[in-house]
Amino acid sequence: MRLRSIRTAHSPVSRRKHVIGVTGNIACGKSAALAMLAELGAETIDGDALVHQLMGPESSLALAIRSRFGETTVSDDGSINRPELGKIVFSDPEGLADLERIVHPFVITAMNDAINRPGPDVLVLDAIKLYEAGIADNCDAVWVVNCSRATQIERIMARNHVDRAEAERRIDAQPPQSEKIARADLVIENDGSLEQTRAQVVAAWSRLTGNDLP
Repeated sequence: MRLRSIRTAHSPVSRRKHVIGVTGNIACGKSAALAMLAELGAETIDGDALVHQLMGPESSLALAIRSRFGETTVSDDGSINRPELGKIVFSDPEGLADLERIVHPFVITAMNDAINRPGPDVLVLDAIKLYEAGIADNCDAVWVVNCSRATQIERIMARNHVDRAEAERRIDAQPPQSEKIARADLVIENDGSLEQTRAQVVAAWSRLTGNDLP
């Protein structure tokens, strides 16, 4: 596996030996790969869970989102109603772009904090907008989790209880997966079984750390 050295004098200096960014479009299987890396000993940051935390009751991010998208996006406890927000932005490209402009600075700050605090040698950052938000600039390598469009559609329909048209709309609202693959240091194919995906993750981990695993 090829590792890039892309930190500059102006970039945060990591105390970690390796910072890996994991990305891929909706329903490609980033969370599964992240869980496997955690089992292998990496510290992991789940971008979706992080955003959920940052959108908590009366948080700065929640207030900024409410200001842009209105009271219908706010739950009774003051946190962001993510399903309601999703209905708005997945049908409005301008709204989605605005949401990303609001959210990305908060996510970047939180992930940079994680990079710079002491911890295990390997830190893995999972973010669907890893490139677009500039998070990849502070990673030693980027791994992209990939699957076919048909698999994405099936997973979205099952997971989110939406019809095919809505699943396709959510896929099409994101930049093409091919753009991520073209810039990746490693591509993990996730159309097969979990065992097949795990074999790829373990092999990449072994090359990264020099530890041979069964």
